[in-house]
Amino acid sequence: MVRDRRMMMMMMMLKSALNAKNKITVIGALAVPVLSYSFGIINWRLEEIRQFDRKTRKVLTVYKLHYPRGDIDRLYVKRKGGGRGLLQIEVTFKAAIMYIAEYLSTKCI
Repeated sequence: MVRDRRMMMMMMMLKSALNAKNKITVIGALAVPVLSYSFGIINWRLEEIRQFDRKTRKVLTVYKLHYPRGDIDRLYVKRKGGGRGLLQIEVTFKAAIMYIAEYLSTKCI
């Protein structure tokens, strides 16, 4: 359900008339939080999270926002550093899990 909703939102955003910079910003602002809210609740495997990143890159390629043989790392570099500024879901997942673990260890004792 979360997967379908995220992909549906991303497709809708990519079909819009926004420029490439704004499309990437909207994906980071709307599609990534749909997944990140479920990180502490649903038991995601790391391979599933990596698959989300691959699907995102594939959809970006289909909508001509990313060249098929283009540098993948450049997608995730901040715009000020010469990249696209896309949020990497795997990094977001790890950060959320670390934050939840730290919160539970400090607040629940």
